[in-house]
Amino acid sequence: MTRIFSGVKPTGHLTLGNYLGAVRRWAQADQHRADALFCVVDLHALTVEHDPARVRRLSRQAATLLLAAGLDPALCTVFVQSHVDEHARLSYVLECTATDGELRRMIQYKEKSMRARAAGESVRLSLLTYPVLMAADILAYGTDEVPVGDDQTQHVELTRDLAVRFNQRYGHTFTVPRATRPEVAARIMDLQDPTSKMGKSHAATAGIVYLLDEPEVVRKKIMRAVADSGVEVEYDRVEKPGVANLLDVLAACEGGDPVELAGAYDSYGALKKDTAEAVVELLRPVRERHAELAADPGHVDQVLREGAERARGLARPTVDAAYRAIGLLPPG
Repeated sequence: MTRIFSGVKPTGHLTLGNYLGAVRRWAQADQHRADALFCVVDLHALTVEHDPARVRRLSRQAATLLLAAGLDPALCTVFVQSHVDEHARLSYVLECTATDGELRRMIQYKEKSMRARAAGESVRLSLLTYPVLMAADILAYGTDEVPVGDDQTQHVELTRDLAVRFNQRYGHTFTVPRATRPEVAARIMDLQDPTSKMGKSHAATAGIVYLLDEPEVVRKKIMRAVADSGVEVEYDRVEKPGVANLLDVLAACEGGDPVELAGAYDSYGALKKDTAEAVVELLRPVRERHAELAADPGHVDQVLREGAERARGLARPTVDAAYRAIGLLPPG
């Protein structure tokens, strides 16, 4: 059976972009067609300045939202990365396989380190090496497919390179995974800056719809979305990125085609109104289920505990094999 691994980083509240671009597909398709593991990758949240209490709080919230969005522990494995030691164990072995040059070529490292220096902050070593930890996340489970957006494709390519290199040097140990991309709504953009992805870590939040936003907040954010010049409603990502983004969101919510939807509107206002209502209705069951789960934290803890136990059982044989292959003496 095909094995899928993917995760969410608890660096901010999950957004509409996270849901339409990834989480909904995990719930509606991936967990039904494959042996799927979905992870809150909390170790990755430590690569930048952070508040420890906030990371813990957002980790629990992310796990609860994944369940609220429809991930079923009877069908898939939901767990927290730091609860499974094999991720960190394998990461070091893969650091001994990766090179300094290929990590410094990572686009996200270049961008994030530049922003940190511009802000007068130090750049943590983990920011450079975290793509190797991501590779360990994937390779530990014999993963076949990694559903990712465009911004993470380079990291999956690195994972493939490390798997091939390790296998060639030390004997076949890892499955070489492939990146897969959702066909619809892979990249939802910021409502106030439609040339940038709707990111959960952004400081400016006016253009970001969070999964737990109240309906009136959702409506207000969408009605205030940046409008493009001109009055025609047409799908053109270059000339009319704001309108195109709204059409993408509406199409993802209702299952239509954004180009065809454009022909049904003669004003931005009507498009915004319909998009706002579609998003409110899309998120309503997620918010309601989240409230139920948040009221029963013991159930969420049990799901995460059982998920970590299963993940550990899947990962340990592969990581132990990698330790033996690279030359480490097994414990007596």
